[in-house]
Amino acid sequence: MNQGRRTTAEPRTLDRSSKTPLWSQLRDDVARRIDEDSFSTSFPGEHALCEQYGVSRQTVRMALRSLREAGVVSAARGQESRLVATQIEQPVGTLYSLFASVEEAGMTQDSVVLALDERRDARAAAELGLDEEAPLVFLHRVRLADGEPMALDRAWLPAEVARPLLGADFRHTALYAELAQRCDVHPSGGAETIDAVALLAPQAATLASEPGAPAFAIERLGYHRGAPVEWRTTVIRADRFRIRTDFSASTGLRMTASGQAQPSH
Repeated sequence: MNQGRRTTAEPRTLDRSSKTPLWSQLRDDVARRIDEDSFSTSFPGEHALCEQYGVSRQTVRMALRSLREAGVVSAARGQESRLVATQIEQPVGTLYSLFASVEEAGMTQDSVVLALDERRDARAAAELGLDEEAPLVFLHRVRLADGEPMALDRAWLPAEVARPLLGADFRHTALYAELAQRCDVHPSGGAETIDAVALLAPQAATLASEPGAPAFAIERLGYHRGAPVEWRTTVIRADRFRIRTDFSASTGLRMTASGQAQPSH
């Protein structure tokens, strides 16, 4: 879809003498109007589409069902259809920055910082290969894309190297950028697991979604000079995120026993 234009495309009159069903004509015209960015503020409900095109509700519902199947619009139970937001694409097997990916998609990346402090966490310390009483820097954020919540992000780092991060403003900056600038730490590899999950009610409320909606749970262990420096867990809405992998006849796609892509760091 073209995100740059801000035009208003009027609905076209449907041809009732055509062999093409009315619902199919309506679907195609709504898709044209979406492509011309006519619904940048809101998507019309069923009643409005009935009035605009002079058709029955059943015709509108058939057209919207087809658009949902094509991944153009979505609708939670009991709610009107809405446009599917732009998805953030991440490549498998690379150390990526969610901040940079959102910006590269042409959206504004912001965060609501829920916590930034020094604390102890036995599980996180174990993941980082530290004593369970080792002090850690903890960063907890809600990640936003164009103002819409897309991910819950928690990161733990050894306080010994990451304590300068406590003075950073993470509302609009990347963790790796701050690590490099303030701590001279440059994660260059690691391991990541991605699981399909359903959002719990508290997560769904924070992410402006529905309980039980699909999501990805991502766990990352980042390394700097061969040592763990970041343990991160992220829950991200599946309608805002997709995973890409590249392969070739010569190298193929290397997989671990668990079915996860093997990172090449």
